[in-house]
Amino acid sequence: MNNCCTHCDEEKVQVIRKHMPDEDTLTDLSEFFKIFGDSTRIKIICVLFEGEMCVSGIVDILEMSQSSISHQLRILKNQRIVKARKEGKQVFYQLDDNHIKLIYEMGLDHLFERN
Repeated sequence: MNNCCTHCDEEKVQVIRKHMPDEDTLTDLSEFFKIFGDSTRIKIICVLFEGEMCVSGIVDILEMSQSSISHQLRILKNQRIVKARKEGKQVFYQLDDNHIKLIYEMGLDHLFERN
């Protein structure tokens, strides 16, 4: 091992390596966080933070086209950020679970912490 400093504790390095997730898991985590890198998807998450909403409701709130909202909802659904429920011809979306709410809230908390 080529150490760049002499202050690294080899035991600590080994413990960290042991607890590091495997490469596939880290790649999946990276892909998960990329989902939050699009402002339209964040807006949809913000809308759904308040509860279940049909596509047309999301379209009305965000004042965007149905096709662009549907496209982003498909991405969010594929990544298990949102889940869908069909009622007749309408599809209702909600956040997949409480973890998504926590991630959203933590992001906002982090931003407002600086002010």
